[in-house]
Amino acid sequence: MATRDPLDIDFSLFTNEPLPRPSARTYLKHLLLLTITFCTVTVAGTLFPFGENDSFLADDPQSSSELISMLLALPMKYAAAVVLAIQNIFTDPRQLAYGLKFSLSLLFILICHEMGHYVACRIYRVQATLPFFIPTPPMIGPAGTFGAFIKIESPMSSRKAVFDIGVSGPIAGFIALIPIAVVGLLQMQPAPVQQIASGGGGITFSDPLFMHLVGGLIGKDPSVSIGNPFYFAAWIGLLVTALNLIPSGQLDGGHAIYAALGETVHKWTGRIAFVVMAVLSVVGFLFFNSPSGFLITIILGVMMRIGHPRPWDERPLDTKRRIIAMMTLLIFVLCFVPFPIKIS
Repeated sequence: MATRDPLDIDFSLFTNEPLPRPSARTYLKHLLLLTITFCTVTVAGTLFPFGENDSFLADDPQSSSELISMLLALPMKYAAAVVLAIQNIFTDPRQLAYGLKFSLSLLFILICHEMGHYVACRIYRVQATLPFFIPTPPMIGPAGTFGAFIKIESPMSSRKAVFDIGVSGPIAGFIALIPIAVVGLLQMQPAPVQQIASGGGGITFSDPLFMHLVGGLIGKDPSVSIGNPFYFAAWIGLLVTALNLIPSGQLDGGHAIYAALGETVHKWTGRIAFVVMAVLSVVGFLFFNSPSGFLITIILGVMMRIGHPRPWDERPLDTKRRIIAMMTLLIFVLCFVPFPIKIS
């Protein structure tokens, strides 16, 4: 995701001077964040809901007192589960391989997404930071990360620049995840009949249209199969792509809709997206045991209140970019699923 403060345009910033290169200290800072994120994502890949270790959630309280006891013990059980996962990664080659397949695949998708933005910024001579990766404790940020972002630090000169910088990230990330998704689908094994009959239990990942289409082409049905690290990494990549392409605020889809259709349409699509997602959140929670929409609704509520900076050149996009805008909409349709996670 590429964001910037909606400041007034300072035309003195549009010069022919070369963009400054990041310093060694800057490279070190970003590399440190990436390294920490790599570690947390690798551990997260071996834990619930992506890996086999879900022992800390094994309790099934039968009374309110048992529930309270379970909640009080949860922090210690969580810490023990993370420590055990780290020990397993260093002592069990199979666990290490599983975690690395997940983390390297997911980080490859995220890096391609953010570098798509960054390279487009360099092409348009827009000053931007290197990607900031956001590590989180495993299972708290379920995949060990809240993703990544670059911060745009100078104005974008035209709608063309806004559009190209906005869509370059999700397009690059989507292309990057395609081979990972194919490998993940090819390696999927049929789920046991008892698991399918019971609805799977625990957390169920709803597959977007892209997974169903690719699965159909290679003879795999992800809805009745057991996941693997490549599948989970591609699934998260699809979710991140869909979220970023929602036409609101300074999300990538917000940049694209502003560049293609202007400020007024951008404002209203953000409001409509918020209302639609709020309704889907309630419907998903009540009828599909899917609480994930509430977090997306909160994000869209924040984005709706963030204005979009105006480029100095407001000329409409050319035909080529309007075609790319339609292709980007198709990517959104392929990636979006209204109820991503279901709890059963």
